[in-house]
Amino acid sequence: MALRLVADFDLGKDVLPWLRAQRAASEASGAGSGGADVLENDYESLRVLNVERNGNIIYTYKDDKGNVIFGLYDCQTRQNELLYTFEKDLQVFSCSVNSERTLLAASLVQSTKAGKRNELQPGSKCLTLLVEIHPVNNVKVLKAVDSYIWVQFLYPHVESHPLPENHLLLISEEKYIEQLRIHVAQEDGNRVVIKNSGHLPRDRIAEDFVWAQWDMSEQRLYYIDLKKSRSILKCIQFYADESYNLMFEVPLDVSLSNSGFKLVNFGCDYHQDREKLSKHLTLCVFTNHTGSLCVCYSPKCASWEQITYSVFYIHKGHSKTFTTSLENVGSHVTKGITFLNLDYYVAVYLPGHFFHLLNVQHPDLICHSLFLTGNNEMIDMLPHCPLQSLSGSLVLDCCSGKLYRALLSQSSLLQLLQNTRLDCEKMAALHCALYCGQGTRFLERQIIQWISENVSACHSFDLIQEFIIASSYWSVYSETSNMDKLLPHSSVLTWNTEIPGITLVTEDIALPFMKEASEAIGQHQSSAAKLRRSGKESALGQSSRGSRSGCQVLNFKGYWEKLNSNLEYVKYAKPHFHYNNIVVRREWHNLISEEKTGKRRSTAYVRTILDNAIKVISNLEARNLGPRLTPLLQEEDSHQRLLMGLMVSELKDHFLRHLQGVEKKKIEQMVLDYISKLLDLICHILETSWRKHNLHSCILHFNSRGSAAEFAVFHIMTRILEATKSLFLPLPPGFHTLHTILGVHCLPLHNLLHCIDSGVLLLTETAVVRLMKDLDNTEKNEKLKFSIILRLPPLIGQKICRLWDHPMSSNIISRNHVTRLLQNYKKQPRNSMIDKSSVSVEFLPLNYFIEILTDIESSNQALYPFEGHDNVDAEFVEEAALKHTTMLLGL
Repeated sequence: MALRLVADFDLGKDVLPWLRAQRAASEASGAGSGGADVLENDYESLRVLNVERNGNIIYTYKDDKGNVIFGLYDCQTRQNELLYTFEKDLQVFSCSVNSERTLLAASLVQSTKAGKRNELQPGSKCLTLLVEIHPVNNVKVLKAVDSYIWVQFLYPHVESHPLPENHLLLISEEKYIEQLRIHVAQEDGNRVVIKNSGHLPRDRIAEDFVWAQWDMSEQRLYYIDLKKSRSILKCIQFYADESYNLMFEVPLDVSLSNSGFKLVNFGCDYHQDREKLSKHLTLCVFTNHTGSLCVCYSPKCASWEQITYSVFYIHKGHSKTFTTSLENVGSHVTKGITFLNLDYYVAVYLPGHFFHLLNVQHPDLICHSLFLTGNNEMIDMLPHCPLQSLSGSLVLDCCSGKLYRALLSQSSLLQLLQNTRLDCEKMAALHCALYCGQGTRFLERQIIQWISENVSACHSFDLIQEFIIASSYWSVYSETSNMDKLLPHSSVLTWNTEIPGITLVTEDIALPFMKEASEAIGQHQSSAAKLRRSGKESALGQSSRGSRSGCQVLNFKGYWEKLNSNLEYVKYAKPHFHYNNIVVRREWHNLISEEKTGKRRSTAYVRTILDNAIKVISNLEARNLGPRLTPLLQEEDSHQRLLMGLMVSELKDHFLRHLQGVEKKKIEQMVLDYISKLLDLICHILETSWRKHNLHSCILHFNSRGSAAEFAVFHIMTRILEATKSLFLPLPPGFHTLHTILGVHCLPLHNLLHCIDSGVLLLTETAVVRLMKDLDNTEKNEKLKFSIILRLPPLIGQKICRLWDHPMSSNIISRNHVTRLLQNYKKQPRNSMIDKSSVSVEFLPLNYFIEILTDIESSNQALYPFEGHDNVDAEFVEEAALKHTTMLLGL
């Protein structure tokens, strides 16, 4: 399955054996009450109540007398601890323990079993208690009301020193949230008692809300209130210094006016009727460390013929509404849609019907999200009971009492990549797998192996191109939080193909209004009250709350800084910051043109560019200590080195412009790592194909004949060239030489020349020199050599002709020499009488022409331009002309 659930905790394995051992030890000592079916009854009543920020799990069960027992499982030590026994037959639906395990808060209701007498006071439906449990001592009744109350302690840090004051949230069914401040003190050694038990100060945090969610890991409270029938999402952040702030408000296009009252992640909600889950709306908020903020929403379902759900990508400024039709809905669907937070992805699934992995960081194109439907074996293994998505990737199955860590399965995603027929699923599976692997060699080798065997498997996008760009992106993604804005993660810019089974509507949405300091203080008086008690204000308080009089904006830190950066990017980043090679392309063409004309700019500039290329190759070689199978990175190939060096220069400038505060040395290394990764992936793709077809170094000579294996490698090299050419990416020096050698081996002459003329094969000086040396002067080889020479740039062509001792090369040299002589020739009056005694051949047109060339060569105007051309002169031209004429006439 694409989603892998790894159990971190299981009531049946981590708690029940311990309880049985405790019971057995108690009975052995004679303290137990006996009863053959006690253990089974305990197992039936055993259930999870809450998961705290530090990972500790609170559970409850009833003994044989009906007493309510609270226990805690420590996720660090893997040990259980009994916290408290409440000697009344009530049912617990909310519980929380403070970080020091000295206080326990619980809400209980009357047991629903028939025949049970009412243990609560008349008119009371819920009893909320605060208990001193270190050791067990006083019990204080916080609420005894006719409405349900949920409890949750705040945790300033996962591991922190004991604080003199604890903070407890009370969430009422009457739509208000209070914060209680509980002062504790130590007496008689380690005994912890409540100091102000007679009167616990409380602050009203929120009221008139219809929905709320608790984020235990980040200590945030999200809630929605209705203003003029509009749903306004708000967030309160609780800080380690015991302060809190309203961070933002944002309107949501969701209908909650008739949805009643709903809480998310305030413990395990056994109070809610789970048989009616499918009829109720589902709404939850997910965040991750990159500053993303997503609201997932599924409205009430009138019919199971179609399912609609929306994801508000608030950090991107748009929402997407998905609609899918269900198959085989003859039986009533009793479970609702489940949303799970997987960090970089959000999973949406309806057991047995569909599974949707939504890319949170790059949601623009639907092809980057994976959608599976029907009885696909990838989704059949998901639990059919409702799952509760906690902070991070933790998932709680309240029915079975298991706590999972949800992970994407690399092996399943690779299997899907290899077996699916749809391009959209291949694209999504590739990106999901690369996210899981984050540049690991093992995963890359598996993907490269598959690509080398299925290079033409995709028709909607270039598979090699997409893999190179995505894998290179992930190789440097973790270096800075803004990398997703600076580098492309995909080569695909648009996707117009429909995804089978799902339709999509995208809409712009309002961005959050980040609250100002003065407003935040006006709404939360507890901070001011705390300052009055302490008589001072902490540095963090000053930075996070500002002054009453000013309109200073909050000094965002951590997640809020990243979210604010994302929102600023949405507001002002036009065009987008993503790097592109437009400047590199233009500058590279300029340098090549200068090389052809011999009018290159300062050598210092070119030297700097080439030095950049040397750094890239050195960095690449340092990452790969083993010998390479292919002859890459072993020749100069100045054109590719120029492209490589220009890319280093431009990408470094790009990072320096947008990565403020990052050290220049770190940026330079990031650039070298990124470009090295691009080249390394190309080398590995080629080497994988080389190894698969068992090629050897003997094929590097032009005088061998091509085989089916060589043709296969030539084909994949051609596909690599196509992939890099459209993106204007550099290739490893030596690539074009090897490509040309395989082309000469495998292609007929007319196909070979067509590939050269169309730019599929690029002739390098190294390749042509080797061709001239390796091939003899048979008629077939002469035709090949002559065709190659004619297609060479003039400067390279002149060098190559001098290596080929053949009348044809002499003819070309002569023509080039004559062309240069006559370029600036000005006809002068001359004597038309020719001295026949001075020539040995009676061929008047040639005699006349040679005399002109001799005059030009002897004049001053010819000395400088043609100095140093291997002493090519009029006599050489005459000899070459006679030989060529004789050959043409067959004499």
